[in-house]
Amino acid sequence: KTCKDKVAEWEERKKTRAEELLALADTIKVLNDDDALELFKQTLPNSGSSFVQLQRGTTAVAAHALQILRRAPRVDRRGARPELDFIALALQGKKMNFDKVIEMIDALVVTMATEQKDDDEKKAYCEAKFDESDDEKKASERTLSSVTAAIEEAEEGMATVKSEIDALEKGIKELDKDVAEATQQRKEEHEEFTQLMASDTAAKKLLEFAKNRLNKFYNPALYKPPPKRELTEAERITVNQGGEVPETAAGGIAGTGITVLAQKDAPPPPPETFGAYTKKSGKSTGVIAMIDLLVKDLNKDMTEAKTEEEHAQAAYEELMQDSAAKRKQDSQTLAERQSAKATLETELADHAEAKASTEGELKETLKYISSLHAECDWLLQYFGARKDARANEVQQLKEAKAVLSGADYSL
Repeated sequence: KTCKDKVAEWEERKKTRAEELLALADTIKVLNDDDALELFKQTLPNSGSSFVQLQRGTTAVAAHALQILRRAPRVDRRGARPELDFIALALQGKKMNFDKVIEMIDALVVTMATEQKDDDEKKAYCEAKFDESDDEKKASERTLSSVTAAIEEAEEGMATVKSEIDALEKGIKELDKDVAEATQQRKEEHEEFTQLMASDTAAKKLLEFAKNRLNKFYNPALYKPPPKRELTEAERITVNQGGEVPETAAGGIAGTGITVLAQKDAPPPPPETFGAYTKKSGKSTGVIAMIDLLVKDLNKDMTEAKTEEEHAQAAYEELMQDSAAKRKQDSQTLAERQSAKATLETELADHAEAKASTEGELKETLKYISSLHAECDWLLQYFGARKDARANEVQQLKEAKAVLSGADYSL
């Protein structure tokens, strides 16, 4: 037979024996009742007989009850139960009071019922607290995971924003540098244009002056006298004395009054010749035509230079407008990125604080769970065994009480 079968047989045997003892105890109690004994004296042939011979002595009853109690498994194997020791001591005494022992058994049964109730409540408490703390632990772990992910995301965003800020600042600096270089270049080009226009204008005036001078001699009809100018005091004295003054103010190129080009020394006077000088009108015509051609070339150069200057200035102004617009846009974007950076820094600080707080909460929860294990593990591990042992112990106490109840007297 297996151990399980033997245990079942043993339980059935204990149950049958207990029922048998209970039946005997009830029978003895009935037969030893005072009214029953009086009736038996009147009805039985031997009036001196009694059922004393049929019942066991108190010593035997006490020994039997003690034997039952000693078979009872102890609920707490870490130490003895004092109540059982007191009952055993009472059963072994010379003066036994079964009623007192039965009261002790009843009190112990009540105590054990209270203990079982306390164990049930403690078990429910431990299971509830384990569930509650486990939920808190999982919630803290989820929060910690979420906060950690948020920190990683914010850090990535911070790195991206910093890169964008660096690129924008670098772009603005390069744009300012390009604008400064373009402005300097435009300034230099304009100065070159101004110088060119001044030089060409002076050259043109000089050629026109030379042509007009030739016309004065060769073609008086085409000669254009210079506008009258206000004479100086010295020149007025000269004119009053019958002298002549130049039509133009002294100075400039060859005394023409035209400046810009560097003035050179006047050529020496022509050598003296003999005889009357005749005009060479034919040759003068070629010279005047050449002067006209030079003036035409100068006009063309000045027109082209002016057109190029206008185009360059327009391109420069467009560049400045585009650069200003781009710088404004980049500056606005830079401000937005810096604001985003400040927001991310605040978020990072908040996330770091939340992470530290959550880690603290998780640490406290784990500490509490550890204390719960220290408080509850033993009870939860042996709850079933303690409950079964306590039930068996109560059953044995009830059996012992039944045995003692059969001896309804004291010595």
